Amino acid sequence: MRCPFLTRVALRLPVAKARESRAALTTNVRGTVTWENLVRSAPLPASHPKPKTDDLAIIQYTSGTTGTPKGASLTHRNLLANAAQARAWVPSIQRGKGCVVYAVLPMFHAYGLTLCLTFAMSMGARLVLFPKFDPDLVLDVMKKHPATFLPLVPPIADRLLAAANAQGVSLEGVEVAISGAMALPHDLVVPFEKATHGYLVEGYGLSECSPVLMANPVADNRVPGTVGLPLPGTECRVVDPENPAVDVPAGSAGELLVRGPQVFGGYYGKPEETEAVFVDGWFRTGDIVTVDDGGFVRIVDRIKELIITGGFNVAPTEVENALRQHPQVSDAAVIGLPSDHSGEEVVAAIVVDGGQDVDVEAIREFARSILTPYKVPRRIFVVDDLPKSLIGKVLRRQVKDKLLALTSGS
Repeated sequence: MRCPFLTRVALRLPVAKARESRAALTTNVRGTVTWENLVRSAPLPASHPKPKTDDLAIIQYTSGTTGTPKGASLTHRNLLANAAQARAWVPSIQRGKGCVVYAVLPMFHAYGLTLCLTFAMSMGARLVLFPKFDPDLVLDVMKKHPATFLPLVPPIADRLLAAANAQGVSLEGVEVAISGAMALPHDLVVPFEKATHGYLVEGYGLSECSPVLMANPVADNRVPGTVGLPLPGTECRVVDPENPAVDVPAGSAGELLVRGPQVFGGYYGKPEETEAVFVDGWFRTGDIVTVDDGGFVRIVDRIKELIITGGFNVAPTEVENALRQHPQVSDAAVIGLPSDHSGEEVVAAIVVDGGQDVDVEAIREFARSILTPYKVPRRIFVVDDLPKSLIGKVLRRQVKDKLLALTSGS
């Protein structure tokens, strides 16, 4: 959707506010090509080679939350397949029937690329582009062009709902909001769905998979706390992480393996790393999951982030969820630090509400009332904030580096 005429005129005014707004809408990265120059220098359509479905479309870099980012080579077939799978998942939203998609996620991220761009184009939808997530700006647009389909992450849903309630702006019209990248709290789903009269469902994916692999049904049979069911054409297995050729018993935790038309063929220029993540054509996600009797998948944690203490595996997510239940803890990150006695010890970094004083030992006792003793953090550090990716995912690797630096002298 193009900016309104008056807005475009206002952006050209020689005043500080207009300059700030222009800066937010543009990039200063050296070497960036403007759209106008790109179109002006483009070859004639007749002479431009048409890509084949299996040609490389993009090199999508992973987030690097557990290591160095790698370039996932995604083909046109991968991207088109994932858009088609997303369309099949929301049959209530019909192609060319007035669908409005809000792009509040960055399109350099696989999530925003597919659900905010490829999906919207394949639906013939009105695509509303936002330079960044600004709840006030989103609510202004909601008054004129209410969103039909809204991809987001939990912090965006939370802030948007709070702003809508504060300003008295209706969120009705959002038929489907899909949440990804991190766990979706159920206590956010209920008020959000009440405000929109639509659905807020959780999905799951990876950059290597274009990215969406599964999602909860857009229906009343969705299962809170799970990431749902595999998308059409997507196959899954749960295997022993130490021996990925062996499936684990039904209901047991294991590593998720997937294959489907949206799964990439390998990392760009990294044949050895590509070979390491495939087993007989199945892609190793690196995520530990369980699958219930209905086929709904629940994420336990990432293999590389599991903490091994005294021979036991500890999932950081489980400990973080327990800590966040404390009334003074607004956020938490749990990592493993080297220990002379138990391999690793469970350590937490927490953010407390309003910077108020907190009794760390009381928080440990609170966690002990919820968790098995070996999962309770041995040490808790109070920090001002936690490092996060641009879509709000806590970067545990950076937390670990920071706490290692803090404890190196102790």
